[in-house]
This record gives sequence, structure tokens and C-alpha cells, in this order.
Amino acid sequence: MKSESRILTVRSRDYDTMLDRVVRLIDEARRASARSVNAIMSATYWSIGQHIVEFELKGKKRAEYGEELLERVSVDLTSRFGRGFSRPNLQQMRQFYQAFPVQQICQTLSDKLLLAGKIQTASGKSPAQRREKSQTVSDRLSLDDLVACFPLPWSAYVRLLSVKNEQARKFYEAEALRGGWSVRQLDRQINSLFYERTALSRDKARILTKAAAAKREDAITPEEEIKDPYVLEFLGLKDEYSESEIEEALVLHLERFLLELGGDFAFIGRQRRLRIGDEWYRIDLLFFHRKLRCLVVIDLKRGRFTHADAGQMHMYLNYAREHWTRERENPPVGLILCSQKDEAIARYALDGLPNKILATEYRTVLPDEQLIADEIEKTRHQLEAHRKSR
Repeated sequence: MKSESRILTVRSRDYDTMLDRVVRLIDEARRASARSVNAIMSATYWSIGQHIVEFELKGKKRAEYGEELLERVSVDLTSRFGRGFSRPNLQQMRQFYQAFPVQQICQTLSDKLLLAGKIQTASGKSPAQRREKSQTVSDRLSLDDLVACFPLPWSAYVRLLSVKNEQARKFYEAEALRGGWSVRQLDRQINSLFYERTALSRDKARILTKAAAAKREDAITPEEEIKDPYVLEFLGLKDEYSESEIEEALVLHLERFLLELGGDFAFIGRQRRLRIGDEWYRIDLLFFHRKLRCLVVIDLKRGRFTHADAGQMHMYLNYAREHWTRERENPPVGLILCSQKDEAIARYALDGLPNKILATEYRTVLPDEQLIADEIEKTRHQLEAHRKSR
């Protein structure tokens, strides 16, 4: 009783106020850490792009064999640092440098230093002359210098690179900086053709003010910022990811359940990450079926099964067939699991198989879909009951 009384005393209004301050402090510290890493990452990738471009420009043959150069650099960097330096990634770094040229970066840096009072304007020199001088020292820019020029997250610059219109790209960059847009907000504005709508609007001030207001779905938590795949990849950290407790427990249970069905399922990985274009995706489980000699891609979805789920699974299967399937293996098959309150569904994606005979064989050998659905339903009820009893 004495300890309970002491706990109640501690749980006072003053304590709650103090706790709120500490929580905000930790959240802001995490965000600041993510911002710092992103700025260093962007500066590093810009510099890598600069080295690649300048190396190519030193000789005609180097420029002609640009793709082979990227492939060679990719192999060498991957062998030393692991993921993050695929040829598409290096292409983005080269494109990043070309989209944000030295002159622009030096001018940005000069403006920042002038505002900070760290350099003085030479008397009688015009801004153009100062700009010309800054270009001559571009090769001496340090990583610390460049960090100040890239305040947006690397994922934001990746999204900006997809905007081909240079004026539109500069507009989105400026508005993202001015409005403090998250990557999701930037993506939403680009998808909604915000630049074009603003250009056509008679009341540009109103539309710009309205766009500055973030929506609830635009918010990114500190945890999401820190666990951004680009950040984890850049730092060489282990890619850890978990959904809700029930979904994570379901995935783990299904892994054991499939392995217990017999010796045909061989476990490959969990929460396997893949990148298609500029987007990151994750599949929950990856198995190899020994009898069918094929990969089995398993994805757990929230809510009802939709055509979008089927489309996404076929995209995963196309990626797995191209990048993960080895010689003499059959095409991969997908298993979509949908768990919701009233119903559980399990569906195999077999439409992409090259012939009906192979599809029939898959149907015969793979576990019955209803058996898996029943197991999902039973396990979900058990997990929910356990959570409520705690």
C-alpha cells in the first residue's frame, strides 16, 4: 500500500507536465537526428554524382560507356559497403548532381555564409563576380559545406528528380522549404499537379496559402523518419521493421504454420524489402517450395481483399522473377492473406504462370487456401483475446 501511495503521489499534474516535455524533447531530438543524417546523405550523394560526371567528362570513351561505368562502380561499392549502391541508385546520384549544378550549390552556400556574417562582400564586386569566384572553389567544397545546401530529406530530392520540368521542380523545392512539407505532402502536391494549378490560378496567394496546410496523412513520426529505408541503407544498419502487434504475431505464426505443413516449405526471409522505381515495398514472408522449385511470396494485408492487392502482388512476382529467381527455377507464386474482423481470405496469384499445366500443378501441391484462411482467423481471435486480457 505504501508503494502504491507513493506512485499516486508521483503521478501528479506536475509530473505529467514534466513527462510531456521529456517526450517532446525526445521526439525533437529524433527528428533532428534524422534531419542531420538526411542532409549528410544528400551532400554525399551529390558529391558521388559529381565524381561520376567529372570522371565521364574527362574522356570521350568514358562518356560513351557511362552505363558500364555505373555497373562497375556499383559492384565495387556494394562489395565494400553493402546495399545502397545499385546502378539505379548511382544513376539517381548522377542525375541529382546534374539537376543541382555546382553554380547553384555555390551560390546557395555563399548566400548562407553572407547571412551568417562568415564572409564579407568585397568592395566594388558585383553579385555576378562573387558568383564567378565561388565557382572556382567548387572543387574545394567540403562535406560540411555541402550539408548546408541540402535541407530537404534525400527521399524528397528523389521525388523532385521525377519532376522533369525544371521550373516545376524548383517551384516544388522552394514550396517544400517554405512550407516545411513532409515527403508525403510533397508527393501529394506533385501528384495533384500543384504547380500547374497554381500557374493557372488567378488568386495564386490563396492557393499557395491553402497548400501550406498539411493533412493528417502527411504527418511522419520520428520513428518513421529514423527507419526510412534510405537512412538505414546509408548508415549500413540492419533493416528492422514491425507492424502492429497482432499483424507481427500473425506473420510469425504463419511462418511456423507453413513450416509445419511438411518439408516442402523452406524459409527464406521475413519483411523482405524491395525497391521498384523510387518506391520502397516490403513483403511479409518469402519461402522456397522444394517440390515446385519456386519462390513463394506471402503478403499480409489489412482489411478486405481488393484488386489493388492483386495488382501489387503481381508487381512483386514480376520483381521476384527478374531479381530473385535463379536458373532452372519455376516462376514464383504469390499468396495474399487478408485478415479483417469478420473474415479471413487467402488467395494464390497464379495468373502470371506461363501455362495452365503448371498452374494446375501449383494448385495441387500448394496448401488449400481455406485451410490457411481458417488458421489466420483462429490465430487472430486468439491474439486479440490475449491482448484484451493483459
